[in-house]
Amino acid sequence: MVKLVERFIEDFPAEDNWRDIQRDTGILGNSEKTRELVETIEQVAPTDISVLISGESGTGKELVAKAIHLRSRRRDAPLITVNSGAIPEGILESELFGHEKGSFTGASGLRKGYFELANHGSIFLDEIGELPLAIQVKLLRVLEEREFMRVGGAALQAVDVRFIAATNRRLEDEVRKGNFRQDLYYRLNAVRIHVPSLRDRREDVVPLAKKFAADFVRDNHIEFEGFSERAFNLLQAYNWPGNIRELRNFVEKVIVLERGRLIEETIVRKYLPTFEEMDKSLPVRVEKPKEEMERELLLRVLLEIKSEIAQLREFMLAGSAKRYSLGAWRENGPDQFYGQQTEDGKQAVPDSVSDMEREMIRVALLKTKGNKRKAAGMLGLSERTLYRKINKYGLRDEDSN
Repeated sequence: MVKLVERFIEDFPAEDNWRDIQRDTGILGNSEKTRELVETIEQVAPTDISVLISGESGTGKELVAKAIHLRSRRRDAPLITVNSGAIPEGILESELFGHEKGSFTGASGLRKGYFELANHGSIFLDEIGELPLAIQVKLLRVLEEREFMRVGGAALQAVDVRFIAATNRRLEDEVRKGNFRQDLYYRLNAVRIHVPSLRDRREDVVPLAKKFAADFVRDNHIEFEGFSERAFNLLQAYNWPGNIRELRNFVEKVIVLERGRLIEETIVRKYLPTFEEMDKSLPVRVEKPKEEMERELLLRVLLEIKSEIAQLREFMLAGSAKRYSLGAWRENGPDQFYGQQTEDGKQAVPDSVSDMEREMIRVALLKTKGNKRKAAGMLGLSERTLYRKINKYGLRDEDSN
């Protein structure tokens, strides 16, 4: 268990500031999207501006709300969390704003609502898109005037709260349908923070899985052998429709049901049957975003090329004198793809998928005489993705001439 925790710590960057932020907020990961998320929180938290957090279910919107509160000047005051969809409409107004004694049957005394309880602190309304229109009107008044009236009351109550809301709906669509007030939407949307799905930050899957495993085995005093590298590869390839919540549940489930033994690839496939349900006739799953499909398709092509290169290397090492045509577009010479030759005059063969990807991009640029739009089309990539990869591999204009 100790070794597992040590391996988890090694997954995070060395900058002390970054580790401090992750420790304070609980938002873990090394991906670019996670860093952008934390940087936005750091910018917004010190202010009192209202924040609307959007994102799919299970992405950690409540964690972001807690991070905003903990990094704010209100950190020593309470953060009150309210699930708007879990409270029956009949008592929602009373729960939010409180009530006076005798205001309705069963109101035996004065009761403070969530807004009063959050005074000088923050209030987090999760799933705000579920609020009925009548409550939305009262909520707008609180946001604009910083005051409200208890149910059955006659006096206005002043309140000083930081307002944070979250939704997994597209509130723009709800406004068009008439289910959400436009003025409230504009008031909430002063600062919007979008929490990316787990499939959009796959680099975070492994460190998150290690962290969940480390926490679970420590809290339950379980001996756990960890995950194999191939198991981690499958976890990164999975789409995680339930996002972080699904990943945590998966990790805890396999540790318990497999009695702490090493989690291999076969075990991952056993508990994530979606892998077996994929349509084998398609190169990638068609419901994915375009850029994600491009990445996966390119990776599969590269892996196939790597396998073919391995076979070619065997022929070359065996001293085969035969030459093999790899298509009409290579007719200018076999070194057009691999680019370099070894000292003995033999053709150099890339050793890694990254090397092959770099060569594919370089060749595409050669074929199109540096025209990046045509090169992107040849590779099946977007121009933005191609530019990013050109910068990643340090390809210069002279490399494509």
